[in-house]
Amino acid sequence: MPKISQKGLRMPASPIRKLTPFADKAKQDGKKVYHLNIGQPDIETPAGMLDAVKNIDFNIWAYTASEGTLNYRKKLAEYYNKLGYGIGTQDIIVTTGGSEAITIAMMTCLDAGDEVIIPEPFYANYNGFASQGDVVVKPILSYIENDFALPPISEFEKLITDKTKAIIICNPNNPTGYLYTREELEALKTLCLKYDLYLLCDEAYREFCYDGREFISPMHLEGLENNVIVLDTVSKRYSACGARLGCIITKNKEVWTTALKFAQARLSPGMVEQIAGEAAVDTPDSYFEMVNAEYKSRRDTLVNALNNMDGVFCPTPGGAFYIVARLPIDNADKFCQWLLENFEYNNQTVMLAPATGFYSTPSSGLNEVRLAYVLNKDDLKTAMVCLEEALKVYPGRTN
Repeated sequence: MPKISQKGLRMPASPIRKLTPFADKAKQDGKKVYHLNIGQPDIETPAGMLDAVKNIDFNIWAYTASEGTLNYRKKLAEYYNKLGYGIGTQDIIVTTGGSEAITIAMMTCLDAGDEVIIPEPFYANYNGFASQGDVVVKPILSYIENDFALPPISEFEKLITDKTKAIIICNPNNPTGYLYTREELEALKTLCLKYDLYLLCDEAYREFCYDGREFISPMHLEGLENNVIVLDTVSKRYSACGARLGCIITKNKEVWTTALKFAQARLSPGMVEQIAGEAAVDTPDSYFEMVNAEYKSRRDTLVNALNNMDGVFCPTPGGAFYIVARLPIDNADKFCQWLLENFEYNNQTVMLAPATGFYSTPSSGLNEVRLAYVLNKDDLKTAMVCLEEALKVYPGRTN
């Protein structure tokens, strides 16, 4: 029998999706499963975006330009320039989801064996995308005790070698919800300029910042134009995960030209998605005000419930719609599977994402889980009752 590639064997399973068969079995057994494992919001997609799709009228479903349609890139430039990015259509490449934006950026900037530093815990697929390109992830730990703030720059410098080519951050962060400060980003700017590094910034959750906290992008930092690559997606901003539409933004012309070659190799992003994306840019501010208020309320509901549980600690995130909580458990992977296989409370249970999959450092996150507050508050409250009851009877409880 032919053998699987070593790359395939090294490819990590998704901590977000790997327990799906157990959730499916729980549902077949009649249990209601509250999905807090995945960032699939229940917020409605903006009506204008849906109407644009419903009203499409064409006779040929054609290829688009590899960099995306000019009309859509014009609308994107309009959106980003309201945020002060100062870009044009020539600085944008439209991608098939944020995932493709990340993979193309990695392929553009990193050769096999090159190293990228990523504060952890981090979006689990960074590991997977790096594995595809034989890129070496150099993790740098952030800690739940200080809300997963950016580690000191001195810790970054300890990891830098002649193979180090880039730093990746997600702001606001997935999975922790941490929102980086201007001071932290200025420190990263100094580091990147000192060592001539790329700074890849995943901004999928830009719109979701709470408690009056300010969102700062590396695009706002003067003098870093040739180092910054912003990675973005419509999935979270417009609650349109199935649209599979993202983009790369960079003012570095060499990066843009090289990235375009990878975009040409996969032909083009979808036409229908870009039509929807054009309409999405005209979504009124009132939509985001409503969504922000809703997510903040859900965040407070979840954080308060968790911190009221015996032995549980959960920091209050400044953005996104995720939290990482520390539980009194022996092993997060075992616990999350046990919830689906062996536990029910009033014929209900909860699906969580074990935090181990968001770390690259071995044995990290063993007693942590990620929860996505993408369900309505009533469902969140019920799910937290289930979790609290589960912790009371879990065989591997540690205190």
